[in-house]
Amino acid sequence: MDLTERILISLLLQLVISLHLCSSSSTDTLKLNESLADGQALVSDGESYTLGFFSPGNSSNRYLGIWYTKVSVQTVVWVANRDNPIIDTSGLLSFDGRGDVVLQRGSRNQSAPLWSTNVSAGGISTTAKLLDEGNFVLLQSDGKTILWQSFDHLTDSIFPNMKFGLDLTTGLNRSVQSWKSTDDPGTGEWSYDVVLAGLPQLMLHNGRTIRRRIGPWNGIQWNGVPHMFIIANYNTSVVSSNSETTFSYGIRSPGDISRMYLDPSGFVKITTWNNQTGRWVELGSSPTEPCDYYGRCGPNGNCDPYSSSVDQECICLPGFEPRNPDDWFFRDGSGGCVRKRRSGENSTCRDGDGFVKLGSAKIPDTSTAQLNADMDLTMCARECLMNCSCTAYASSNLSSGIGCVMMYGNLMDTRVFINGGQDLYIRVDAVELAEHTKRSTGDARKKKLLAIVLSSVGGGIVLAISTLYCLLKRKRNGGGIHNTSPAGEYEDEESPIPIFDVNEIFSATGNFSLANKLGQGGFGSVYKGLLSDGQEIAIKRLSQTSKQGIQEFKNEVRLVSELRHKNLARLFGCCIHGDEKMLIYEYLPNRSLDFFIFDKTKSLMLDWKKRFDIIIGIARGILYLHQDSTLKIIHRDLKPSNVLLDAALNPKISDFGMARLFEEDQIEANTNRVVGTYGYMSPEYAMEGLYSTKSDVFSFGVLTLEIVSSRRSNNFCQESPSVSLVGHVWDLWREGRASNIVNSSMMGGTYSADQVLRCIQIALLCVQESPADRLTMSDVVFMLGNATPLPSPKKPAFILLRQYDDSNTLTDAAVRLEIPCTNRMSITTLEAR
Repeated sequence: MDLTERILISLLLQLVISLHLCSSSSTDTLKLNESLADGQALVSDGESYTLGFFSPGNSSNRYLGIWYTKVSVQTVVWVANRDNPIIDTSGLLSFDGRGDVVLQRGSRNQSAPLWSTNVSAGGISTTAKLLDEGNFVLLQSDGKTILWQSFDHLTDSIFPNMKFGLDLTTGLNRSVQSWKSTDDPGTGEWSYDVVLAGLPQLMLHNGRTIRRRIGPWNGIQWNGVPHMFIIANYNTSVVSSNSETTFSYGIRSPGDISRMYLDPSGFVKITTWNNQTGRWVELGSSPTEPCDYYGRCGPNGNCDPYSSSVDQECICLPGFEPRNPDDWFFRDGSGGCVRKRRSGENSTCRDGDGFVKLGSAKIPDTSTAQLNADMDLTMCARECLMNCSCTAYASSNLSSGIGCVMMYGNLMDTRVFINGGQDLYIRVDAVELAEHTKRSTGDARKKKLLAIVLSSVGGGIVLAISTLYCLLKRKRNGGGIHNTSPAGEYEDEESPIPIFDVNEIFSATGNFSLANKLGQGGFGSVYKGLLSDGQEIAIKRLSQTSKQGIQEFKNEVRLVSELRHKNLARLFGCCIHGDEKMLIYEYLPNRSLDFFIFDKTKSLMLDWKKRFDIIIGIARGILYLHQDSTLKIIHRDLKPSNVLLDAALNPKISDFGMARLFEEDQIEANTNRVVGTYGYMSPEYAMEGLYSTKSDVFSFGVLTLEIVSSRRSNNFCQESPSVSLVGHVWDLWREGRASNIVNSSMMGGTYSADQVLRCIQIALLCVQESPADRLTMSDVVFMLGNATPLPSPKKPAFILLRQYDDSNTLTDAAVRLEIPCTNRMSITTLEAR
């Protein structure tokens, strides 16, 4: 055979091998006598997933893994040899003599396996197949019986139709563990699994330390994560039986691509692929806030991010007090709480014990709890009361109402939610039970008496003063402002509002000197004051000629005294002396939001992260007013000047003089006296006097656009005489250029473009012309905190300002309300049509 013939035969052999590789790379099955080399791949029948060799991030190491076929950014969801990398391209996937699939370095049978299915198939004929749901399976010769599957051996990801949890028959625990880094898929330090001690719960661990706890399953959802899968197109399934305790989720739209995974930094994330943008969109992440972390407030502590205590999210559960009061004072609640002691000994397990209900709660860790699936809550309470070690109980099945879980010893990892959670019943002694009953009864009495007092203001001021003194005794020590309950525990159960002595106010403000004047509004002037104990205060002094101020005064005493939220300005008290009527607030050194966002120099202090935090804080404050306070309140004058900033630039909504109280089930009200500020009023309110929670939602949408753009809504006509800020943003949104309203120099130079566009879209959804089309504040808070898909906004209201043609006739009737370019003041009265 000459040289030419040898070359031709060599080329022919290479062609045969090449054709074989091409054909094998497009199949979904690996047969017993076949192998898969680096550079080849299995592709599932529907081309949803690919199995092959890859190098992660900036690493040159090679791994066998599964990734999405149709996702342009390679996203690996399963890795075989995660802790045994191959340093070259010699990896080979094949079958051994027992019928197991093995991964080796170099030629077949030349080295020890780096990975194996290891089921000892006994030499029977087997095949390996990549299913279109992403499951790599080892099958018997019948092609149906699964001997091994990748779905039982997760790495860092969970995707639709995959079970996560425990097989109680085999002892298999399908848990996920993070990658070490984006460059290394090796087993990381974070793990997420189902723990069966007590009742089934989801636990996020860092090594052996619990960092996040979810659960238990209460028949409707995992207690402790109320918004986990309240997402369009998603559904969840939980199986809790004698044979398994598992969780899985699915997608109602078959074409969607979704992934839930544990990232290297310890966050559980839910993402979906967006083909239009060519990127993964994050729908949710956990943990998201301090109260999500395990044991944030220690044993018997309750973490409440919406707490009535302005400076402390940790409060003690009923019947408990701080273990270390000094640490608690400095906002360190990790030491938790201990049972209150009467006469130096534990007060529970005596005659008269009972239970105090904590609503919307994440129930404590149930690792040491006992379950009785056939017991209702009445029987549960009796059973718990008979056992001195039982400290709390709750329903174990909210869907049926039957089932009781009783907790013993310390109550760990409790928190409360705005929405979701469930009722938790905490054991207290007779004294605590009586005090709680008295407080509950007293609250109703205070509200009734306060209404009588307020009806006297402006008519019988002497009677009002004397009644206020009797009703609202000031709990102060040496002129200072103090919290009389332990660690701010039930701050809203104190006297509604203290009374200040007029001489003390004159002294604190230097007789209302101009040097202490902070500003002026429709109510009157605002002054800074310093009490004798060093407490700084802000005093709103009613103008003696202001009729509007009397109504504002009554409103703020009536409403703000009942409100406690970290995103609402805190009312310390009031002062009434002759014609003097004053409100005493906490002093906030950074004045109001408008001083920052509309000032070219100060605006530089607000980078995007701070602006986003301010938007979220305002949203949470409004949600509290609308839904979570004891009163349902419509603010009616939300704007930047009514959002104050504390020393850390945290927002606090203020000025409730124009606010209105709604009944719990009331939807809408009408008034002939329209009050508010042009540019922020919803169309139905400005034109017809109709207001509701959706009126505040509209104002919030405008306010959000101002925060993002640093432009005034009611002064935008300096740039465009016919289009409002809302209209300008809408035009840019339709053209796909909404990010143009951002001044990057005012955002700190770098910012999340996706997050900015998300805020703009949420704002546009808030300023829809029809109130029914607008979001609720609950929607807003959830959408800001979770990257859920957002609906497309419709054409918003008040796009065009009022224009006239040469004949001075209205040329565009879209808006029938003239909005002067220079008008930034609140209006007191506008007769509605």
